[in-house]
Amino acid sequence: MSLTHTHRLGTRGQPERSRASILKAAVREFAQEGVAGARTEAIARKAGVNKALLYYYFKDKEALYQAVLDQVFGGVRSAIHAAIAQELRPRERLTAYVLAHFDYIASNPLYPRIVHAEFLRAGRDPSRLKQVVQQYFRPVFLELSTLLEAGAERGEFRRVNPMHFIPSMVSVIVFYFTTAPIMKLVTGSDPFSPEVLTERRRAVLDFISAALFTREEQFR
Repeated sequence: MSLTHTHRLGTRGQPERSRASILKAAVREFAQEGVAGARTEAIARKAGVNKALLYYYFKDKEALYQAVLDQVFGGVRSAIHAAIAQELRPRERLTAYVLAHFDYIASNPLYPRIVHAEFLRAGRDPSRLKQVVQQYFRPVFLELSTLLEAGAERGEFRRVNPMHFIPSMVSVIVFYFTTAPIMKLVTGSDPFSPEVLTERRRAVLDFISAALFTREEQFR
């Protein structure tokens, strides 16, 4: 008798793969239907697992939604931190940040919908909003603020107010993905095609560098 066992995705034999499939399906369901409209039955079906297995990993829909938030917010925070923490000049670190943030969202285009929906939901619950801000957004804001100050001290950046510049910079990176369905109707082109994304990536970097870098540091 062979000692080799083959586990199906819908069993507990492949926990990491099963959990990842559930989270991937949950991101799509929550992005399309919102928290109230999302159905665990639909998530289990899209993930290729049975509902009992979904509840084995996540005790209820709220726990699953929290896991999705951790993946969305935690993932982007990690990508940003890795870019900024490099031992490079401020200009190069800022460039690395912009590209890392853009590439992360481009690889996960449904994430902005999750983020915006959570802002609306958390806005009705001050304690929840405070938790999201303290855990995810404040650390990123502080890292970017420190980077902006370092660049200004070296003469590589114009002096800007982080309170205004950082939200503007993030909006330039992220808002494109939120408005992609509208831009597709306006322009007739696919905003997620590799060619268009490459153009957008370059345009985002050009826009931010023109707004921040001192003249001798601007891209050519």
